[in-house]
Amino acid sequence: MTIILFITGLLLLIAGAELLVKGSSGIALNFRISSLVVGLTVVAFGTSSPELAVGIESSLTGKEGITFGTVVGSNIFNILFILGVSAVILPLSVSRKLLRMDVPFMITLSVVLLLLSLNGVLSRIEGIALTAGLIIYTSFLIVGSRRNAEPVEAGETPVKKKGWILNIIMAASGLGLLMAGSNWFLDGAVYLAQNFGLSETIIGLTIVAAGTSMPEVVTSIMAVIRGEREIAVGNVIGSNIFNILGVLGISALFAADGIDISDSMIQFDIPVMIAVALACLPIFFSGGIISRGEGILFLGYYSAYTLYLILAATHHDALPVFSSVMIWFVIPITVITLAVTVWQQFKSRK
Repeated sequence: MTIILFITGLLLLIAGAELLVKGSSGIALNFRISSLVVGLTVVAFGTSSPELAVGIESSLTGKEGITFGTVVGSNIFNILFILGVSAVILPLSVSRKLLRMDVPFMITLSVVLLLLSLNGVLSRIEGIALTAGLIIYTSFLIVGSRRNAEPVEAGETPVKKKGWILNIIMAASGLGLLMAGSNWFLDGAVYLAQNFGLSETIIGLTIVAAGTSMPEVVTSIMAVIRGEREIAVGNVIGSNIFNILGVLGISALFAADGIDISDSMIQFDIPVMIAVALACLPIFFSGGIISRGEGILFLGYYSAYTLYLILAATHHDALPVFSSVMIWFVIPITVITLAVTVWQQFKSRK
């Protein structure tokens, strides 16, 4: 029965996010905000709303390990899995704006999150600061878009203008489904964690992170299929920014003593998230395109990361060998390959 509730909760999260995205995007388009900014804000924030719903519910029920694990796991999943799958379907184009501002901002936020985590807790004060940062970032994007008077052409986004009343009803219904789904989904996740002997942090990094990222998966893949490849990338980058500023910031406000952060999160998972964010720069820089080969590379690394979590959680004998191969062979080769790619691209531009 719990597994049925878990699956039902996941379906409600996806349906709720879809309604929220469509309703919110319809309202946003009435303000003549560009499609790229809509993708970075409304669509990205809407598809991240399951993480927010689960984060608030986890904080209220004292399961903060899931809150932090969900955000870090989702950010890793978004880049490695979603961009990987999307690029395999069709090579993705990266706008100069994303490369100049939003990707470096995402990297900076990832480093800031590590610094805030060093004392083992994300306090309410820090939550307020992160939430304020989200408001400033969103305002900057919207004001900049309206100032440049970027028109929204028909067919630029995966949503169309609808009546105000219908959009409000859709957004409100989406929020309701998200809250109901987060309760069932969280209960099911905790049940699975306990029965398989996994910690709340591990289940947050894997099952919950992947489950709450399903709206991003659907949105990015549909954007690629429709030829709107910049929206696919913008949705992922915007979601990662919202996860740190919005999900963690707002969730910390609901946690009585702040959000506790495990040592493994500080020593391994957050550094992995930073490394994944840093990997975006050379890959995005190489011609402004994420190729199919780079997409396969992303998918390979996500598979390796997930396998490592499973081996570590089960204390498998293969863990030392696997770790050595990754650290001394796979990662150095990848770094060298990316460096050569960037250097060749730089020389060709000169």
